[in-house]
Amino acid sequence: MIKMVEENLKQILEEDEGYKIEFKENLSNIDKEIVAFANASGDRIFVGVDDNSNVLGIETTNELRSKIHDIANNCDPKIKIFIEKFENIFIINVREGTNKPYKCSSGFYKCIYLNSQKLVRDEILELFKSEGKVRFDETIEPKFQYPEDFDEDKFHRFLELAELSKPKKQDNIGNILINLCVAEKQEGRMYFNNAGILFFAKNPQRFIPWSVYTVVLFKDYLGADIIDRKEIDGSLFDIVESVMKFVKLYSKVAYKFTGEAYRENIYKYQFEAIREAVINSVMHKYYFEHGHNNILRFLPDRIRIENFWLKPTHFVLGKTVFRRNHLIADLFARIHFGEKLGTGFERIENICKAENAPFPEMECEENYFYSTFKQGEEYLKMAGRQEASREKKVEIGVEDLFVAANASVEGVNEGVNEGVKKRLINELVYLVRNNFVNHSAIENLWDISTATAERDISLLKKLGFIKFTGAPKTGKYVLTEKWKKIIAEVTAKK
Repeated sequence: MIKMVEENLKQILEEDEGYKIEFKENLSNIDKEIVAFANASGDRIFVGVDDNSNVLGIETTNELRSKIHDIANNCDPKIKIFIEKFENIFIINVREGTNKPYKCSSGFYKCIYLNSQKLVRDEILELFKSEGKVRFDETIEPKFQYPEDFDEDKFHRFLELAELSKPKKQDNIGNILINLCVAEKQEGRMYFNNAGILFFAKNPQRFIPWSVYTVVLFKDYLGADIIDRKEIDGSLFDIVESVMKFVKLYSKVAYKFTGEAYRENIYKYQFEAIREAVINSVMHKYYFEHGHNNILRFLPDRIRIENFWLKPTHFVLGKTVFRRNHLIADLFARIHFGEKLGTGFERIENICKAENAPFPEMECEENYFYSTFKQGEEYLKMAGRQEASREKKVEIGVEDLFVAANASVEGVNEGVNEGVKKRLINELVYLVRNNFVNHSAIENLWDISTATAERDISLLKKLGFIKFTGAPKTGKYVLTEKWKKIIAEVTAKK
């Protein structure tokens, strides 16, 4: 360490003070600097150097070294430091604290930009929150009235999921709630904390409106064209189930025929892994922030879950075991929705390995955590084959119907050669795939004139396949109900 200082002290002095380096002429207010570094990301205080980077020096005695250690030990909680002596200066190495926040006799300080700043009330409160000293799920909500706001049905469902016996007497409900750590009794009144509200309130969102879960189905890959959107509310375990219903409703499935009396369903996504990620998102959400909902975005090629959180100090993705809301995690564990050990990442990995599904991409930022699920390889294989098979069925079915309809209508065959027939059949196939057709689509698809496109449409109308719908200038041609039904039946049999 001393060799490193010898080689770099000149460079450090030339660079002046910074976010992780502080120069002090003496020990005046040194406790503030130690606390400020411990509450930030740590580093070094050079004692015996002035603000202009001039080395003034101090008496580097054991007595002074002991005094600095006493100052650090008198902080609350104690701060571990390591002191180096280099020539006539002391270098105090302050590590980032593992038990924040720290304070000295004059208050709480934190190194912000280039200064050690004293924290005001709201900043102190925010520091306590961010370090988990004040937990949202443990905080009492005095506005909640028991039993008026309490949902006994949700409570009994929770007991059933947790495989716990239902109370025989009404008074026993309160005891169970207290034992679950979601309520406490003071002066004859039951007070609920936020975990209790999120699980057992009749309307949790009346007290915590930002606990709703937004789910959105998009038509396009960029997430601009919305097909369906829901704001899911209710208790946290109801929210998880409702989010998964939405995912299953819109998830496509391919079929694998095994030669047995049943077929195997190959789903686009691994539902259990997504469910675990949804549970994690409500379990580890930073509920102190009121402006952000959890969001599940369902796009054509992926599902992306966005969770607002506050990244824990020293958090390493995939390695750090972490639980932000201990009570919420414990309640979920009791009903077998995840584990309270904070091993959700590992569980998702194991589920994906067991099902040979792609592991989701995890992105961790200071305020957001993203989980992106891709389509399974087996599904893509099976779906590709089945889509090709379905398209072939449509082509064959439409061709058969066209031939039959063509033969049954007098006058249509006159002037219609094989090339025109093939084009008309392809126009019908396009119509089946896209649900509508218009003049410009036919012109562009086959590179034909407007007059030829109008003639094709006239022939299809005469055969009874299509009808016009909408305004004269902006309308389109669609299949008639009769032929829509016939084509669906015939292509299904092929």
